[in-house]
Amino acid sequence: MPNLVSVEVIATRILFVRGKKVMLDRDLARLYGVSTKVLNQAVKRNMGRFPEDFMFQLTEEEKNKVVTICDHLKVLKFSPQLPYTFTEQGVAMLSSVLRSERAIKVNIQIMRAFVKLKELLLTHKDLAIKLEALEKKYADHDEKIQKIFEAIRQLMIPAKEPKRRIGFHT
Repeated sequence: MPNLVSVEVIATRILFVRGKKVMLDRDLARLYGVSTKVLNQAVKRNMGRFPEDFMFQLTEEEKNKVVTICDHLKVLKFSPQLPYTFTEQGVAMLSSVLRSERAIKVNIQIMRAFVKLKELLLTHKDLAIKLEALEKKYADHDEKIQKIFEAIRQLMIPAKEPKRRIGFHT
């Protein structure tokens, strides 16, 4: 079985909710090739494997935010069900609950997507630190440039009284 879903596609389904990187049950079910109902039933039969830091249910407000941000989730807008979200550890635990060949292969891809996302975030963090250092280094340059412009403006102002000639006068 070739790669079922690319890492890039999976990465677009990873959301930040409550300060954690998560995936919604709906997106995971679609990737695994099962219905959301089947996925949630398998999870409920194995609730001991999914503590709160592995899986949690969105609040109504969080659901509305997610629906607003993600176009592919507009179907959830009028759904009475609040979706479940799975952290990276929760997704890893899903592989022990869903035992199909497809689930295992898709799970590997999902883990790769989480790792790639971590690498990207670290790269951006390094860039942010370097940018901040540059900003601090050149912060006073704006002030110095303003002083130079002010000095040039002062030189451009014509004198109000005629200048006395230097030298010998007759």
